[in-house]
Amino acid sequence: MKRFAFAVAAASIAAVASAQGTASTAVPKIGVINVERLVQESALGKEAFNRVKKVSDAKKEEGDKLSKELRDMEQKLADQGQAMAEDKRDALQKSYQEKAIAFKRFQDDATRDLEAAQKKELSELERRVFPVINQVGKDKGFTLILNKFQSGLVFVDDSVDITDEVLKVFNTTV
Repeated sequence: MKRFAFAVAAASIAAVASAQGTASTAVPKIGVINVERLVQESALGKEAFNRVKKVSDAKKEEGDKLSKELRDMEQKLADQGQAMAEDKRDALQKSYQEKAIAFKRFQDDATRDLEAAQKKELSELERRVFPVINQVGKDKGFTLILNKFQSGLVFVDDSVDITDEVLKVFNTTV
């Protein structure tokens, strides 16, 4: 996938260069942006992170409670299991197994919920930041802007990194 993205970027550069004509010696202006940093440092990114963290913390708290209940039941079985009547021990073991299955289901659901919350927040942030990136690109005369760490780039000079400019505009316009 990264090779495909790199190939598309290279083809785009070649197409732009060809469109400018062979007589023209204009070089495409390329910029990169560190989207991770934009998410971490922008005001909206921080708010989105806090909303996801709130969901994560709530799920962790609930998971810790369920985990403690399981440990308590396990301890009760270990401490008192031999002294219990067989029917009571069997009932406690069955209850423990049911709780263990419910805990596993909770963990799976919590993971899905957290991933959904992250996806929702990132989609909303993306929807709001792309117009800003496009505007900065147009204002600064860029031909192409790449995502620094997801575009297959191995090296990029810091002089083409426009993250600071986009952050500045994004934080003031949103």
